[in-house]
Amino acid sequence: MDIENKISLVKKPPTEELIQEDELKTLFETNQSPKHYIGIEMSGKLHLGSLLITGFKINDFIKAGIQSSVYLADWHSYINNKFEGDWDKIKQVTDYYEEAFKFFCPGVSIIKSNSLYHNNDEYWMNLIKFSKHMTLSRAVRCLTIMGRTEKDQLSLSQYLYPSMQATDIKELDLDIVHAGTDQRKIHMLVREVFPKMNWKVPVAVHQHLIPGLSKANEQQDAAFTKMSKSNPKNSIFIHDSEDDINSKIKTGWCPEKTSENNPILEYCKYILFHEPDTFTIERPSKFGGDMSFGNYQELEADYVNGNIHPLDLKLSVGRKINDIISPIRAHFSNKSSLFSSL
Repeated sequence: MDIENKISLVKKPPTEELIQEDELKTLFETNQSPKHYIGIEMSGKLHLGSLLITGFKINDFIKAGIQSSVYLADWHSYINNKFEGDWDKIKQVTDYYEEAFKFFCPGVSIIKSNSLYHNNDEYWMNLIKFSKHMTLSRAVRCLTIMGRTEKDQLSLSQYLYPSMQATDIKELDLDIVHAGTDQRKIHMLVREVFPKMNWKVPVAVHQHLIPGLSKANEQQDAAFTKMSKSNPKNSIFIHDSEDDINSKIKTGWCPEKTSENNPILEYCKYILFHEPDTFTIERPSKFGGDMSFGNYQELEADYVNGNIHPLDLKLSVGRKINDIISPIRAHFSNKSSLFSSL
């Protein structure tokens, strides 16, 4: 595959930002198989955003010949009080995430922070070295990567989180770091500090965060309107039945003739059309019959022009999403012990 096609795969949606494209081009010119990661906290059942959108992007990297890895941040989950700091529960959910990503992203490597840190004196030395380049106020500004703010009552360990995440990148010797747009601050910190330490500076890729099903709160930051495990009615999980999926989609926010802040159309753009395919909206002949679309732009234009009723769109989106989730749901049908307590 030529370099331009590799770059196109990296930039393909759900990628929202690439820092920097010229660095990525040089990387591909000098390295046939760069090393990539995305770091993930364990926090509950996987959904459209946490597995499908992320998994689609990982698969893009793999297609581009990139060594891709999912870094399951068990210690970070513990520090961030996921599952109330129950280490046994965190380990169980880590196994569940590992199973899911290995199934959905064939060829991906799984790395766990518990293994990375074990008997690793160099990691802890580098953590201290990196932290000497940070102030407490900079650490506070980075707390949003954990879904926290300075208004929260935090433990001292949580202030170490940004330095740990940065040192993970050094320890894994990464060429490309990848995350949702909510993690941008840590990557910019890395790109600022690593050159001062003569550490390799990675290219950063930030992907779109898909919203939940409800109407967006205009007063909230995008990071807080994303699909969340903490709001089951607002999220579509990989274990949801066909009936559950259709029911949730039917009640989803889908303003007529409007594409902005329309979660149903976002699912079309980032999930249904991620791979070249035809999407068909099924309608009775008395209402014009079926409509087929080869790309998202055609679908959006017809919807905004009022040629598609929101309910017709919802029903067809529900069917298509169920088709995508069905193999994942089947894979876990005899592995319920991995997620049954969530």
